[in-house]
Amino acid sequence: MGEAPRLVATDIDGTLLRDDWTLSPRTAEVLARISARGTPVVLVTGRPIRWLKLVYDQLAEPLPAICANGAVVYDPAADEVLRADPLAPELLAEVARRLRAEVPGVSFAVEIVDSREMRHETHYPLRWDADHGAIRAVETPEELLAAPAVKLLARAGTQDPDAFVALVAGALAGLAEATHSSYSGLVEISAAGVTKAAGLAWYCSRREIDAIGVLAFGDMPNDVPMLTWAGRGVAVANAHRAVLDIADEVTAANTADGVAAYLEQVFGLG
Repeated sequence: MGEAPRLVATDIDGTLLRDDWTLSPRTAEVLARISARGTPVVLVTGRPIRWLKLVYDQLAEPLPAICANGAVVYDPAADEVLRADPLAPELLAEVARRLRAEVPGVSFAVEIVDSREMRHETHYPLRWDADHGAIRAVETPEELLAAPAVKLLARAGTQDPDAFVALVAGALAGLAEATHSSYSGLVEISAAGVTKAAGLAWYCSRREIDAIGVLAFGDMPNDVPMLTWAGRGVAVANAHRAVLDIADEVTAANTADGVAAYLEQVFGLG
C-alpha cells in the first residue's frame, strides 16, 4: 500500500464506532499502537465537543478532535479549543430567514460556546441528549440566533436526507455550507468554507503535514470533502453511495472493524 501515512484521520459514527456506539477492543488497541509509534490519529466528526466523552471513555487516551464538521479544533489534553469558525449572528439570521421561506415547518437548533452547549426551538425534535444540562429550549427566534454558532441544525419532519440537503443548499446559494451525516432528515449548516477537509487541513498545517501524507476514513456525505482532500480516502463498506463513489479504497464495514483491519495492513500490525 505504499509509504505509511504521516497522519490518520477518521470519522466516528458509522465509521469507527459500531452501530451501538461502542468501540471494539481491537479498534481501540490499533489506534493506541499507532499513536504510540508516533503517528498522529485525529477524530474528525460532526459531533459537538460534549459528545466526545462517550468515545474518549473507550480509548486508551483521548485523541485530538475536529468537531462540528470542521468548525472546531479541540485539544482534549488541555481541554482547549485551538480554533473555531462559527456562523455570526447576522449570518445565522439570514440563513434562518431563507430557510423559513423555502421549507415549510422547518425548526432549528444551534451549537454554541464552541459546541459545548446547544439551544433549540421548543418544537425542534431532540434525539440524543435532551436531558443534558447544556441543552436548553429558547422562547424566541431572536434568542436562538443571538450568539455565534459553530453549527445550525435544521429539521422539517420526515425528509429524504439527500433531497432535503439539496433543497437547503439551493436556498442558501453559497451563503453557508449544508451537509448531512445521518438518515434522519437532519441538515447540518456551517459557515461558508467550513468542512471537515478545511478543519483537518488547518490542523495538519500546524504539524507541517501535507494532504498527501493523510489517510482518512469516513462513511457519510459530510466526510466527502475530507476523503477527497486526503492523500488516501477510504470508505467503510456501509458508507453512503456518495462516499463510496469518491473513495480511493473501500474497507470492511464499521460493524466488522473495517478501520482497524485497514490500519493493521498499512502499519504492519500483526
